[in-house]
Amino acid sequence: MKYSFLALVFTILTSCDSDKKSENIDYVAKNEQDIAAYIAENNLEAQRSDSGLYYVIDKEGTGAQPTATSNVTVAYKGYYLSGRVFDQSDAEGISFGLNQVIKGWTEGIPYFKEGGNGILLVPAHLGYGNYDYRGIPGGSVLIFEVSLISVN
Repeated sequence: MKYSFLALVFTILTSCDSDKKSENIDYVAKNEQDIAAYIAENNLEAQRSDSGLYYVIDKEGTGAQPTATSNVTVAYKGYYLSGRVFDQSDAEGISFGLNQVIKGWTEGIPYFKEGGNGILLVPAHLGYGNYDYRGIPGGSVLIFEVSLISVN
């Protein structure tokens, strides 16, 4: 009995230690490498912001340009580096305040003007961080094809 208890304690301690190791992955460096590889593989002409957000402007647009606190309507498709789609809007898009979404969108959507579209490559620290969030694995790079329909 004594040995069973010690084995149980050892198992718990080692499993906790392995959980800590997975939480301590440097996703900033890993995401940077993964995004750079994705850009190269897909021949994208992406810009990098100081925060680590990458963006591609396919069409700049000609209308109003939002700020980080604007309310906007955006049509989008979100997917992982693997190409697997995790979310998307319909063609009419959805409306929201840019101060109510992930940092990658708050920063990235203002690069476009109304009628513009492109891609945002969002590292985890500008998305949902290192922990799982509503089915999105922690540390994930998120890619969004976005079309800015309007600044409301």
